[in-house]
Amino acid sequence: MAEHERTGASSTDAVHAGADSRRPHHTLTPSIAQTATYTFEDTADLSRYMRGEDHDAEREEYGRYGNPTVREVERRVAALEGADDAVAFATGMAAVTTSILALTKAGDHVVLFRDCYRRTRQFVTQTLARFGVRHTLVGPASLDELEAAITPETRLCVGESPTNPYLYCTDLSALSRIAKSKGRVRTLVDSTFATPVNLRPREHGIDLVVHSATKYLSGHNDVLGGFVAGPTHLISLVRDLRSVLGANLDPHAAFLIGRGLKTLAVRVEKQNATALEVARMLEVHPAVERVFYPLLESHPSHSVAASQMRGAGGVVSFVVKGGRPAAGRMIDACRLATIAPSLGGVETLIEQPALMSYFELSDEELAQIGIDPALIRLSVGIEETRDVLADIEGALSAL
Repeated sequence: MAEHERTGASSTDAVHAGADSRRPHHTLTPSIAQTATYTFEDTADLSRYMRGEDHDAEREEYGRYGNPTVREVERRVAALEGADDAVAFATGMAAVTTSILALTKAGDHVVLFRDCYRRTRQFVTQTLARFGVRHTLVGPASLDELEAAITPETRLCVGESPTNPYLYCTDLSALSRIAKSKGRVRTLVDSTFATPVNLRPREHGIDLVVHSATKYLSGHNDVLGGFVAGPTHLISLVRDLRSVLGANLDPHAAFLIGRGLKTLAVRVEKQNATALEVARMLEVHPAVERVFYPLLESHPSHSVAASQMRGAGGVVSFVVKGGRPAAGRMIDACRLATIAPSLGGVETLIEQPALMSYFELSDEELAQIGIDPALIRLSVGIEETRDVLADIEGALSAL
């Protein structure tokens, strides 16, 4: 996609999309429908609902099947992604696992990029395998490997763009073309790191787009949630399975995510700008061995990111000189950046993946999965760019 054709979610949609202009009691913000069940006027009213003759398309009978507060946020996420519809979940992992279960059955085959989130990889390679679904892992952003891995039994290709923690980006238009050329192969892309502000995978032909709303969508590190967006017929399958599995998003959590969405565009634009400046500073710093940020020309995915993304997000990964101990010293010297997992919130967070996500692995085992012990992942918040830069530069001086 040419640069002038790249689009992204707008601040207007982030604030207004999916909202009911005629709220009960004329409130500006949505009410939290804190209910587990719904009432009917009489048996005739119930009969009309059960026969599908109720004119209120949003009407529900039980909380596991839907909630008006949740439904409004689903509509807004769908609008932000340029999708027909979206369905919400209690967590991002619930969104991923339910979507994969909805699109596969025993005897099917799934192709998964090796650098997907470790819990997604674990679900496909261990849990899904127990139910007779085979899989093939392919290299980061390697479309040649992916195409070679597709078999007549392949039903789904699962990937992320950008990935965690090295931020590889996949050419999504090419991925979509390959999958469609093979017949009944669907594509599912976790776009949590990109956000709909920077990239809308549906515009590149991707079938389903997944988000951990815990990250950028809510943006305040105070709520768990997940979404899947896509065409109506696929979202209906996923929503029906959610009603069986029960991984629903709580209405109060939906309210918080909806509130966070209103500032999504302005937050992400600020994080884009700060992260790029931090990445450029790190790339020339004598204490840093390598920097991973898609909009740096040194990144393997630079050309892909530059062609399909409006910005590269707020995560910067880098390797410091001196190995694992040096990474620990640098992190401990930070005063603004806080040691914590997760990303995408208003606070700047920092972590050492070898210590946080892969604590049980030796350096040799880390090398087998491509994680450098001295790797640091930084998720910039919305603090002043100069303050984030000063904190990281000051911490690096400890080396």
